Amino acid sequence: MKITPEHNERMAKMTFASVYPHYVTKVEGKGRTKEELHEVITWLTGFDDKKLQELIEEKVTFETFFNRANLNPLANLIKGVICGYRIEEIDNPLTKQVRYLDKLVDELAKGKKMEKILRTS
Repeated sequence: MKITPEHNERMAKMTFASVYPHYVTKVEGKGRTKEELHEVITWLTGFDDKKLQELIEEKVTFETFFNRANLNPLANLIKGVICGYRIEEIDNPLTKQVRYLDKLVDELAKGKKMEKILRTS
């Protein structure tokens, strides 16, 4: 699928707080925990539980969320297709970061082992 400038803009303006409950529902519905979800988010962004809660309450956009994040240097090892988009082919850095998060949540929900989700090298 082709990513348009409008798609990138929509991703930037979407709030993390609006998507977070869907992440929780998705992973819990597949037998994983909110704690595991937070572990995945922390690995990617560097945010601890307290900071994550602050960002949710502040209703930050994904643009602000990722601007404040300390992205894991191994995030570029996240590859594959998510929501019809091949992550490696996404040019817009913010859209790519959002898709990194989507992919990690998807892998968690699919039952992948945490060691595989949290890329080590």
